[in-house]
Amino acid sequence: MRTTSRGLIAVLALTPLLAGCFAPSDSGDGAGAGSGGRLRVALAVPPVQALSPYSNDATVLSKLSVAEGLTALDRNGTAKPALAKSWKQDGETSWTFELRKATFQDGTELTARSVVDALDHAGSAKPKPRVLSDVALTAKAEDADTVTLTTKSPDPVLPLRLASPALAILSAKAYAKDGAVSPVGTGTGPFEITRLSGKAKATLTRFDDHWGGKAKAPGIDVSWIADGTARANALRGGEADIAEWIPTAQAKLLTEGTRHEVPSVRTDSLILNTGSGLFTDASLRASALMAVDGSALVDSVFGGYADPAEGLFGPAVPWAADRRVKVTGRAEAATKARVKSETEGRTLRLATYTNRAELPEAATVLQQQLEKAGFRVKQDVREYTQMEADLLAGKYDALVFSRVTLLDTGDAVDYLASDFTSEGVYNIPGLKDAAVDKAIRAAAAERDTERRQEKIMKAEAEILRTDAVLPLVHEQAVQGIAPDVEGVILDPRERSLVDVDTRVK
Repeated sequence: MRTTSRGLIAVLALTPLLAGCFAPSDSGDGAGAGSGGRLRVALAVPPVQALSPYSNDATVLSKLSVAEGLTALDRNGTAKPALAKSWKQDGETSWTFELRKATFQDGTELTARSVVDALDHAGSAKPKPRVLSDVALTAKAEDADTVTLTTKSPDPVLPLRLASPALAILSAKAYAKDGAVSPVGTGTGPFEITRLSGKAKATLTRFDDHWGGKAKAPGIDVSWIADGTARANALRGGEADIAEWIPTAQAKLLTEGTRHEVPSVRTDSLILNTGSGLFTDASLRASALMAVDGSALVDSVFGGYADPAEGLFGPAVPWAADRRVKVTGRAEAATKARVKSETEGRTLRLATYTNRAELPEAATVLQQQLEKAGFRVKQDVREYTQMEADLLAGKYDALVFSRVTLLDTGDAVDYLASDFTSEGVYNIPGLKDAAVDKAIRAAAAERDTERRQEKIMKAEAEILRTDAVLPLVHEQAVQGIAPDVEGVILDPRERSLVDVDTRVK
């Protein structure tokens, strides 16, 4: 088995890589293939809400350096200045941020008022962005360049929270009266979206007035290709310079110079719906999870580009293993005979999505394991954007799900709060458990880093006790990059990909 690197690997900027001919740009300049050194990027998950920062689309805005927040995450996962050049904590619940001089892509200036308006829109969005699941945030403009942020309760990781792509600061033009938000021409990043063609393509042009300097590439042509094999083929065929999330079955077909393996904070799990259907019965949840063996997926499905799951947090989160807490208090599993009796005439709806090629394969293996335990299983496999609303509405019994656990803030508490608390906005398992809520609140309130990590792992144990989720594997991401492209960011958190230094040589 291929073993992933241990520890959260720093975000690595790549040098040297290969150039195919460029496809004609959508920019309208009539240029031929490769004209002007534009980057061609193949992404996996098509937009759900026209690249709204309040949806899962938010990561596209950070991957392509379109929009920015007050802060950003450095290679070690700590907050660094972005649109805010500095900040200080004034008390338990109050912080002051000083803004840098910056210009929005529509020509308007960044001001404290624009920051307040952007954060107010995020706070009132429905549904609320995941990053705000466990915090109430109030913003106030003190003067043109100073913003005070106040939280209802102490939030020790507020600077990390503000680095979330969901809290990007956009110009006033971005926010429509009906609540829609458009990042087209309204960000502050080095690349401006000039055209968004549905869920298929986007055209980005270099924004020359970026406060951090001009990008080395003149623009980016983005294609969304949900099929992983097709993404790999686009790279091999010279139709893409960067292709994310190469399926493990395709990885070995790439040449050494185009295949780049990234230790990831992504965990794949089987999530059970505790709010309705079969798995409101804790003993049936216990039976289902007892029947499932995630380690069987490591080689057969992931080709060795994964580790057997140790919990919600894997080897790319270096502090997790030493602080892991033994799980106790689980429900007793129902016998096979009782499973058959309780589920007679009822079908277990097992869902997953096609954007990650390994998940449908994993679902097939899990279906076989569950059927051996007495469940009758029917799969529902679609592209993610077609099923997100149903997932959040609890219309499935079980889901094979891939989640970047440190995506939103780099802080694990935010992930736990959004996905597993009673009021979590991304609570797909529909979990409502007082002990889980209490444990996550305790972790959220802890300032000391080591004690916070210990409380996070106690919360993990409380979540696993409910059998609402069974971690299967910890993935290793494979990114495909043409050999004459340099400066691509290999990010374990999958928030960054292209920045000012990325270019075709």
